[in-house]
Amino acid sequence: MKPQDYWEYPVAWRCPKSLLSLGVIALLVYAFFRLLWPEVGSSAETVMAVLGLLSVLILGRGIRSGGALWLLLAAIAVQVLSWWLGRMDHPQWVADNPKIDRLAKLFIFIAVAWWLGGSTRNTLVLWCLAVIGLLLSSVVQGDGLNEWLQGFDGHRVGFGVRNGQHGAMLFGIVLLGMAVFTPRCLAPGRWRIARVIGWGLVVGLSAIAVMIGQTRAVWLALALVLPLVLLVWLVSRRRDGRQFVSRRVLLASSAVLLVVVVGAGNLLKEPLLERVSKESSVIGMLLDGKIEEVPYTSIGIRIHSWQAAFEWIEKRPLVGWGGEARGLVMDHTEWLPDRVKEKYGHLHNYFIEIWVAYGAVGLALIAALAVWIGHATWQAWRGGILPGDMALFGASFFIYWLVVNQFESYNSFWTGVYAHNIIVGGLITHYWRWQLQDGGARE
Repeated sequence: MKPQDYWEYPVAWRCPKSLLSLGVIALLVYAFFRLLWPEVGSSAETVMAVLGLLSVLILGRGIRSGGALWLLLAAIAVQVLSWWLGRMDHPQWVADNPKIDRLAKLFIFIAVAWWLGGSTRNTLVLWCLAVIGLLLSSVVQGDGLNEWLQGFDGHRVGFGVRNGQHGAMLFGIVLLGMAVFTPRCLAPGRWRIARVIGWGLVVGLSAIAVMIGQTRAVWLALALVLPLVLLVWLVSRRRDGRQFVSRRVLLASSAVLLVVVVGAGNLLKEPLLERVSKESSVIGMLLDGKIEEVPYTSIGIRIHSWQAAFEWIEKRPLVGWGGEARGLVMDHTEWLPDRVKEKYGHLHNYFIEIWVAYGAVGLALIAALAVWIGHATWQAWRGGILPGDMALFGASFFIYWLVVNQFESYNSFWTGVYAHNIIVGGLITHYWRWQLQDGGARE
């Protein structure tokens, strides 16, 4: 059976069937294999992105003139400008080409949105494939099942993704998504028993993975976002006067999940408490303003590297130092210890990395992209095209992403780029559908 036989795709997209087949297959391979089999997933990403962008430019009437393509052009211009000015001012520290992929890769969501065809079902299928791919990769990559067992022994694990932070970040997104989509997963209908069991397994495994990943930024982000999700649930229920899911099913599922989480928490109590309290003295020094006395611990390295970055930002605040800037900060800041320079080549904060690389112009671009995505999501939801739970997931992901990228440059690595594009593509495809069906005449 060909993809176009089961893949929802509106006539307004006007994509040839042969091209649609190739694009959809590349998208599905990208979503499923990017973590499970990185080489295959990376190749599929390239095919999917190139074909998708060309399709939007050639066939995307009513879409190609929208904000996404203009922001992509602005991203290219920002990088070229910073590179060109760098070649004039400090050519020895600038690459031979502007390396426009540093920001352009954040716009792969354009191709993802195109191949999804504005379909909620397609989007949910894609997100489910990504979750399955992550779960399988956690037992195939790295040390496999043994890595999970090491986590219960108190070791910090990364599930073979990149390191502990990146694995925990991805499982944090899954946990957040499963929390938001709880009513959908537990609602009456076809395959209810399978959905309930699947929901419990994924939530339980994700919660355990977040704990044994031992990444405090992920814990902080989830601690901020999950209560907001619950609050939105309660407000929506009170306003609409409807029951999202039967209390019996919800209570039974919550009880099983509570047993799993509490059991895992008891086993991991000592390493978790140690992780939380490990750098309390460092935090105390920061609160007292004793930055110079902060040791080069996990938090201390971040503080000192940010301090070094701001010294570079002060010299070129508007256009930055070019795409290699984060490495320049770490390698050429004299007062940073050699052991830190040898081990770290980035700044553990995506927004500071953008500022030091592309200046205030680059930061403005990232802010504009975030505002545009938020506005598009709002429009699609208000227009009745984007379901409420998906809009809530988009909003909660934005907060989560904003927090975790303050302490690690996820969007500078393929893991963060993958998560960003898969999720944003699923939101923007609904916005394009809204534009073509309902809002196009008003836009």
